[in-house]
Amino acid sequence: MPGTKKICFVIMGFGTKTDFSTGKTLDLDQTYKNIIQPAVETSGFQCIRADEIQESGLIDKSMYALLMQADLVVADISTYNPNAIYELGIRHAVKPYTTIVLKEKDGKIPFDLDHTRIFKYSHLGVDIGADEAKRCQQELSELITRTTTNPLADSPLYEYLAKVVPPTLPKEEYERIIGELADKEKHIFAIVEKAKKYMSESNFEEAKKFWEKATEKVPSESFFIQQYALSIYKSKQPTELSALSDALRVIESLDPDGDTNDPETLGITGAIYKRMWALNSDQEYLRRAIKYYEKGFKLRNDYYTGENYALCLNMMASIEENNDEKTYYEIAAKKTRQRIIDDLLSVVGDEEEVNRADIKWIYATLSNCYYGLKDDENGAVYEEKFLESTDIEWEHDTFKQAKKQIQELVRR
Repeated sequence: MPGTKKICFVIMGFGTKTDFSTGKTLDLDQTYKNIIQPAVETSGFQCIRADEIQESGLIDKSMYALLMQADLVVADISTYNPNAIYELGIRHAVKPYTTIVLKEKDGKIPFDLDHTRIFKYSHLGVDIGADEAKRCQQELSELITRTTTNPLADSPLYEYLAKVVPPTLPKEEYERIIGELADKEKHIFAIVEKAKKYMSESNFEEAKKFWEKATEKVPSESFFIQQYALSIYKSKQPTELSALSDALRVIESLDPDGDTNDPETLGITGAIYKRMWALNSDQEYLRRAIKYYEKGFKLRNDYYTGENYALCLNMMASIEENNDEKTYYEIAAKKTRQRIIDDLLSVVGDEEEVNRADIKWIYATLSNCYYGLKDDENGAVYEEKFLESTDIEWEHDTFKQAKKQIQELVRR
């Protein structure tokens, strides 16, 4: 299953501020809402603005940690907010790349930033025009993709002093700092980080508590609902069947039977029904699993739902008494796997694509598809790549169970 979202930390002023070099007053919240946040989220990042985690208005250890660790920092220096300028300086000092600087087009640029690449936008003062917002969202999203896919030094310090080694923050210290922030339950980012940590440790009972808090704070965020359902399903508490029923009620709030084309929603729904079938052998559950997996695969050509669609077709073939129907399911499974392999081989052959966040799941899918076609040699190649790409126990276990199941089904 695809991995969790990367973090974009946004540093900027907030509310209405005046640029004293031009006398122009800007509503910076409109910049965030109409340009930065949609562009960041469209690019697949979780967006967190600096002022949202400041309790005292002063920079603190959680902000220092985020300035060092965030996958991307977007800094809007419009109106020359001193906190934003200071925080940008810290980011440039500790991170050679993945920092984007924004500024409203009018007014002077501080001397020390005069040679820095700056993304400019036009502000109307109290709002941003619809056409300008649309242009900026698209261009900023493209810039984010270029900046994070092929990182180049964008910090003046590391551009001029190439041999400087950036400082590092131990993973344990970062988790401790974010954990303290999550315990205060004041910001969604910290709550989500705590939930992700428990998921990586296979502690689904604790993870689901934090995902539930996240859904309560932001009930419109489908990602939180999906992860909440997944953690319930994986917890198997108080019993496995009741956990599946509870997870199904949560994921149904995203309307998998409606117009959704989100492969994660459809994949989790299919997984729940597939597991229900495994527990009580009711064929209707397997038919429903096939329906959701097939929808996810055909709508978005999604490899995760496609792989599971093929597996469920093999399961249906194993219990089908009509020989013609059995043959149909087996051929459909083979064609699906071959199509997935053809699509994914182009991904793993592209140097830039290999840096994708979900590359481990691409390796796992290629391995399982090859095993499903009885090509054990190639299956083993991508199995090794998958196992090397993750040390999370439940991900290893899930893969091994799927591999065993596939081999048993296709060798009958």
